[in-house]
Amino acid sequence: MDAAHRRCLLMLLPVVVGLVVAGCGSAAAGGGGGGGRIVAVGAENEYANVISQIGGEYVAVSAIENNPNTDPHTFEASPSVAQTVSSAKLVVQNGVGYDTFMNKIESASPSSSRTVIDVQTLLGLPDSTPNPHLWYKPQTMPAVAAALARDLSDLQPAHAAYFAANEGRFDASLRPWDAALKQFAARYPHTPVATTEPVGNDMLQAAGTTNLTPFGLQADIMNGVDPAPQDVTFQDGLFSGHRVKVFVYNQQVTDSLTQSFLSAAAKNGIPVVGVYETMPTPGYDYQSWMLAEVKALQRAVADGVSTRRL
Repeated sequence: MDAAHRRCLLMLLPVVVGLVVAGCGSAAAGGGGGGGRIVAVGAENEYANVISQIGGEYVAVSAIENNPNTDPHTFEASPSVAQTVSSAKLVVQNGVGYDTFMNKIESASPSSSRTVIDVQTLLGLPDSTPNPHLWYKPQTMPAVAAALARDLSDLQPAHAAYFAANEGRFDASLRPWDAALKQFAARYPHTPVATTEPVGNDMLQAAGTTNLTPFGLQADIMNGVDPAPQDVTFQDGLFSGHRVKVFVYNQQVTDSLTQSFLSAAAKNGIPVVGVYETMPTPGYDYQSWMLAEVKALQRAVADGVSTRRL
């Protein structure tokens, strides 16, 4: 199925809202005060996962985009999604034009008691930021965790120490990922790679790789635009000329062009690694997902082993 048909079909699919509830307190889910759980929403399930890790038993978390088999760029909010977001007291969304449906819902149902953490704003990024996949940036989730601990404490001051302790544990749990990135950069400096989209570019940069795919090609594929023929020819030359050590592609969104690149990589003995826009579930939390991607990259470069799916 090509990308255009996939996008059309996805717009017709009903939205599945995944409910991730941390803890099993007896109080009904509620707002900020008292002993009820704080109703929270992560626009993408990686953000919802971090909310659940920081909020623990005091939050009831919904993930809006949670299917790793669909294209998040084509997401259409349903009435049930709008209701879920409208009732939330705490929201985490990506920004950079990635989940604008959240802004539309929030504007349609304004609430002075709703706290919104926009990750773009949190990181101080301009609207012109070319790569919206902010969760692959190592600095992103520690900043999100700190904001969550602060805002959850504002909503339920009696549990501030609990939220702060969870933030500390979360930060510590990211050290293996940071260490793996540094280790890869030291062992395989400036490893040349090719990509389809800029999904994992921030991680690849942190790992010290050199992405030889023209950014124009990456952006065109990401935005569903036909790439310039010269960019496609250049990309094909990366494979036929064995100029790259690994091909990193968006496993979540493929079309005929992506398939042709995958075939070219296979023909020339270049291992491939699939990256995701939505956290693969079940079996992963944010930390283990990020670490698994780096380990897949290392297997590709060190052993020539492909990891198309986690």
